[in-house]
Amino acid sequence: MATALAVSPAAAQTITDIGTIDSSTVAPSKPPGYSPYAGRNFPSRVFWGDTHLHTSASMDAGAFGNRLGFEEAYRFARGEELTSSSGQRVKLSRPLDFLAITDHSDNMGFFPALFAGDPKMLADPTGRRWYDLVQKGGEDGVKAALEIIDNFSRGTFPPALQFLPGSDGYRSTWDQIIAAAEKYNEPGHFTAFIGYEWTSQVPPGNNLHRVVIYRDGAEQAKQTLPFTTYPPAGSTTPEDLWKHLAAYEDKTGGRVLAISHNGNLSNGWMFPTETNPATGQPLSKDYAETRARWEPLYEVTQIKGDGEAHPYLSPNDEFAGYELWDKGNLNLSEVKKPEMLQSEYARTALQTGLQLDAKLGVNPYKFGMIGSTDSHTSLSTAEEENFFGKHSGAEPSPHRATHEFMRNGDVFLMGWQQVASGYAGVWATDNTREALWDALRRKEVYGTTGPRMLVRFFGGWDFTEADAQSRSPAFAGYSKGVPMGGDLRAAPAGKSPSFLVAALKDPLGGNLDRIQIVKGWVDAAGARQEKVYDVVWSDKRVPGTDGKLPPVGNTVDVATATWTNTIGASELIKTWTDPDFDPALRAVYYARVLEIPTPRWTAYDAVRFGVKMPDGVPMFGQERAYTSPIWYTPG
Repeated sequence: MATALAVSPAAAQTITDIGTIDSSTVAPSKPPGYSPYAGRNFPSRVFWGDTHLHTSASMDAGAFGNRLGFEEAYRFARGEELTSSSGQRVKLSRPLDFLAITDHSDNMGFFPALFAGDPKMLADPTGRRWYDLVQKGGEDGVKAALEIIDNFSRGTFPPALQFLPGSDGYRSTWDQIIAAAEKYNEPGHFTAFIGYEWTSQVPPGNNLHRVVIYRDGAEQAKQTLPFTTYPPAGSTTPEDLWKHLAAYEDKTGGRVLAISHNGNLSNGWMFPTETNPATGQPLSKDYAETRARWEPLYEVTQIKGDGEAHPYLSPNDEFAGYELWDKGNLNLSEVKKPEMLQSEYARTALQTGLQLDAKLGVNPYKFGMIGSTDSHTSLSTAEEENFFGKHSGAEPSPHRATHEFMRNGDVFLMGWQQVASGYAGVWATDNTREALWDALRRKEVYGTTGPRMLVRFFGGWDFTEADAQSRSPAFAGYSKGVPMGGDLRAAPAGKSPSFLVAALKDPLGGNLDRIQIVKGWVDAAGARQEKVYDVVWSDKRVPGTDGKLPPVGNTVDVATATWTNTIGASELIKTWTDPDFDPALRAVYYARVLEIPTPRWTAYDAVRFGVKMPDGVPMFGQERAYTSPIWYTPG
């Protein structure tokens, strides 16, 4: 006999885009028997993975020295020990549950052909030069890679060297990507998503990249090719990518979504506020609807920096300056200006989305948040003590932290500025393409900077302290509210939204410092506002007269790259009600979980290689998690 289900009014609002109630928002009205878990039909497990990984098939990854292909990437993610491209043995501390290999759609397969000495490529003077540099390897290979990236970002990539859809080499590479995903996809044990990265770089290098993830298998994915940026078939305009995704679904009956690349290298182009910089046209309702339809997620943290918040935008948040890349655009050809920042960071973009919702009737920036690596080594390493760098030229070595990572004139990034981040945590009912993709689509996901802490976040109108005393808070979360990624509408008279938030430490990581809820809203004058609330914390600390919570402390011994979990908490859970709620104002809420300080990868490098880091290089940090938001919209 089927179990009767009770659906809360808030849960009934969470309808998927195919018109059915999402089963994750319902819970049994009462246990069917003694066992409270019998009949449970909501997600009870987090699956960990990386939705953004490059192999040697990407033009830049190969030139940087990556010699590992699709099979090695999947084997590594599944927990096997491999030899990296620099000849070092490497293995994850724990296997991942899923992986998306997302090689660049433009020039997909270019590098293997160049490295093999394809006669057509060697006949071109630039192709011959790049081939010679790559064959020398080391710094020469890195030089070739930077030239390849720069030529591509400026739109000056030699036509004779381009691998575009329609060529035999391109079709063959896409078929190989699909075949590898099919081989390693093992429903219930490991999910291999089919995907790619659309690598839009509007000259001179403003990064508008999107990662595309298929719900489907080979039968559908092979019917079309990835979208590219080079003409005649490609475009650097996101609207054209969305049209391509719609055409794929229309043709195949499949499902696909796009994930916005973290925006800190877009120089203000990722989240426009008034005018679409890609077209020069004012933002419209159609733009907002289409973007919200195809881009439900934002990659908030990865190796090229953290994209949650910036001190310039959030001066009252002492944790807003985490692992920033804010010098310029992708190839550092344009220096960052302060006015660009509001269109690059997640927190401000979420607030801008509320403004646009009021203006256009649709919120284009209603995104969930995940982390992924964007590693170009074929190795999904996001842990500080096991970090193999952005590309194969930056794999562990005595000097990788002090090498120039990227330079353009007087603007440069150093190797130590690479960030060991991040992973995606997905609350799903099963480890399959369908279940994981559906969770990504409904935004029941969160991102971390590497640790695998468990985080729950629910919003509703009736949570009580008793709900935080349960060892299974999700029963109350789903039956009385909506999970991360959900919506609250039409506040009941006299009520403010309440939230249930819980975090459990990574068993291999640091203890927890605190959980915060970050609120953004648009005031009566239409201006963006934000506030960070400390909701629950460790060690019986007491906020000061200024309302600020004292720091948790620091047990890191930089000299040995060790720490102790003698401060902090193994778990934190709390219900919290917004004390400043105005039912007439749109608002957005998400949770941020902070660990105690732990050693950074630079500290591990210093100890293992016996080197001294220059002054100013960070040697520890506070790892963190960001949940997908919950939105409130007045009735």
